Amino acid sequence: MRDEAHGSAPGSEPSSRNGGEGRDPAPGPARRGSGRPAPADDAVYAAIDLGTNNCRLLVARPTPRGFRVVDAFSRIVRLGEGLGGSGRLGEPAMDRAAAALEVCAAKMAQRGVTRARVIATEACRAADNGEAFCARVRERTGLDLEVVDRRTEAGLAATGCAPLVDPRGDGAILFDIGGGSTEVVWLGRRSAGDDGPPRARIRAWISLPVGVVSLSERHGGVRVTPDVFHAMVAEVRAMLEGVRESWGFRPPYRLHLLGTSGTVTTVAGIHLGLDRYDRTRVDGAWLSDTCIGEVVGRVMGMSFEERVANPCIGAQRADLVLAGCAIMEAVRAVFPAERLRVADRGLREGMLVQLMRADGVWRRPGKGSHAGPDRARAQRKDARS
Repeated sequence: MRDEAHGSAPGSEPSSRNGGEGRDPAPGPARRGSGRPAPADDAVYAAIDLGTNNCRLLVARPTPRGFRVVDAFSRIVRLGEGLGGSGRLGEPAMDRAAAALEVCAAKMAQRGVTRARVIATEACRAADNGEAFCARVRERTGLDLEVVDRRTEAGLAATGCAPLVDPRGDGAILFDIGGGSTEVVWLGRRSAGDDGPPRARIRAWISLPVGVVSLSERHGGVRVTPDVFHAMVAEVRAMLEGVRESWGFRPPYRLHLLGTSGTVTTVAGIHLGLDRYDRTRVDGAWLSDTCIGEVVGRVMGMSFEERVANPCIGAQRADLVLAGCAIMEAVRAVFPAERLRVADRGLREGMLVQLMRADGVWRRPGKGSHAGPDRARAQRKDARS
C-alpha cells in the first residue's frame, strides 16, 4: 500500500494561536502487541475501529509532525445488522466482524506493531451479547476489544480531525456519521502544544443514537421516495432540537462544518466527478452549501441500481447512502454554514495521535523525553559517542 503522511491539514498552516490548550482524552490501555513503548524511530502503532458497519485498521510510524501510514485495511461487516429489532448481534454479523479482525491481527503481526488500541463502538455498546462477542474475538484473534463510550468516541473523532479545522476561523461543527450513532462536536480554534498535529478544543458535544444502518433499517434504503427521505431528515432533526440553545451557541460565528463519514466522502467524490475514489483529492476538500444540496438532489433522484453503478457509492453503500445524506441534511439545517470541509479521517487517526502523544514522540526539546523520531535517533547516537 502507498504510504500516506498525516499531520497538518493539506492547504492550511498550523495555527499560531494557543489560547487555552484543549486536552485530548487519555489513550486507552495498550492491546495485543503493545507492552512498553518502543523508541520512537522503531515504534509501529496500530488503531482498529470496529463500528456498526465497518471494520477499519491503520498501521503507522511517527514522523516529526505527524505520522506516516504504512498499512491499512477496511471492510464493511455490518455488525449491527438487525440489532435494532432483536437487541442482539446476529451470528452471521459476528462471524463477518471476527473474520475481518483476523485480517487486522495478521497485518499487525506482519508489520511488527509495538503499540495499539482496538475499539468497538455503538453496536457492541447496545447489544445484549456485546460482551460475549468481545470474548469470542479475544479467543479467535487475540485482540482485546475496548468498547468505548460515546464521549470517548466524540473525543477521538475530534482528535483525528483537528488538523482540518480552518485556523482562520472561529472553529467548526464536526459531525461523524456512523452506522449506529452520530457524534456532533463544537470545536473551537485548534491549538498547538507540542510539535505534533494540532490539538482539538472541544467546546460541546452530543451523541445521537442514530446512524446509517439503524436509520435505513427503520425507513428502508433500497426504494427511498422523497417523502421517506424527508421523514428521515425530520427524525434526526428532532433529536437535535434545542442543542444550539443548550450549548449557548449564538451567531455570528465564523464557523464551518467538518464532516467525517462514508456519506460525506461519497458526496465529495460525486461532486468531483471521480471515476474511482481518490483520498488525496477528497480529504481536506471544501464543499459549498450549494454544491452539497445539488449532490444530495442527484442522489435522491437515482434509482437503487444507479446508486449501485455509481463508482463513488457502489453496491455496499447503495442502501445506506440516503440515510447518511438525511443525517447530514439534519445537521446542516440545525447548524447552517456556507462551507463544509471533508475529512477522510477520524477515530483511527485520533487513536494514533493519542498513543503517539502519550509516548512523547513530538515533545519539544527540553520538555522531557524524545521530541520525535529524528531527535530520539540523535540522542541515542550522542549517548554512544
